[in-house]
Amino acid sequence: MITFNLEGAEYIELIKLLKFKHLAESGGHAKMMVDSGEVKLNGNVEFRRRAKLRIGDTIEISGKKISIEA
Repeated sequence: MITFNLEGAEYIELIKLLKFKHLAESGGHAKMMVDSGEVKLNGNVEFRRRAKLRIGDTIEISGKKISIEA
């Protein structure tokens, strides 16, 4: 499992996380991944590109899991 530390921020938007963790090559690629249903948030398919990810959330994409931590 990959972790992402919010470092004092309240949240990070889904497409920004995908770009930051290099799971998407660009913002457009991140949007396509979300639109096509490739991303799960806490076990459910997530279609909101700018979903606010907070501490305790888990993202699944392409067999990889990312845990959001403080």
